[in-house]
Amino acid sequence: MVIFILVSPFIFKMHEYVSSDPEATINFLGITIDKNGFPNINVYIWFLLGKIVPLYLLLIWFFTCKHWWYHIILIPILMYAFQIFEGVISEDNYIDTDNVLWLLPFCMIVIPFVYFIRIKLYDKHVHGIDLEAMDLELSYYKEKERQELEKIGIKVKETEAKEDDLTKKTTDKTLSGLFTQLQHSLKSLFNLFL
Repeated sequence: MVIFILVSPFIFKMHEYVSSDPEATINFLGITIDKNGFPNINVYIWFLLGKIVPLYLLLIWFFTCKHWWYHIILIPILMYAFQIFEGVISEDNYIDTDNVLWLLPFCMIVIPFVYFIRIKLYDKHVHGIDLEAMDLELSYYKEKERQELEKIGIKVKETEAKEDDLTKKTTDKTLSGLFTQLQHSLKSLFNLFL
């Protein structure tokens, strides 16, 4: 990985060694590469390397990142991947135009996921709210109360029904409200463009 990072400027400059003849082609590993709608193959390779180099650097960063927010790196990775796909496969005269719309559904999944991880970590480390410790403490006090009641002769009936987990219900309501609000925002955004 270190070698790939070190040679990234040289890989990016490889387009300078490609012919700028409008009719030139390259055979690489049995694959014929032509200008694919660009003025010449030099410009096409420059375009591709301008997308491939940041893509593989972002992939290295994603797989080596130890921070809690590393999932958000998937958004620029997908953006570059879509741009490469569009440059290689697309037959349109215009590229790098609609890839934001392709990213929107993925962003709607990744951003809330990263946000909720952040909230959980923020509550635990900044506010000192540890839900697991709270649950353990509550169960300790319930058991202690049950033992005290049994000491004075009051039998406590163990029920099979579990108590409702209010934290899960609250989180589900919050998620539902967030997605509903996001849906309304997207509808109004698309109505502006239509």
